[in-house]
Amino acid sequence: MKSTGIVRRIDQLGRIVLPAELRRTLEIEEKDTMEIFVDGSSIVLKKYAPACIFCDSSRDVSQFKGKSVCARCLRQLRTAD
Repeated sequence: MKSTGIVRRIDQLGRIVLPAELRRTLEIEEKDTMEIFVDGSSIVLKKYAPACIFCDSSRDVSQFKGKSVCARCLRQLRTAD
């Protein structure tokens, strides 16, 4: 991992502020959804992108009966008869 040299304090509600420059660089907009991972003793934040439940692709994903499915898998499902 690359250090940014940025240090932030956690407030009483457990929140931290991501600096505007970092948000711009990573294309994180207000109200974007972030995914939280734990890697040993590190916390990793990643902009959430829904992935296909079949192939784990995040390209051309749409919702089908409440599940994320990519266009390729959806075509395969339609022709699986």
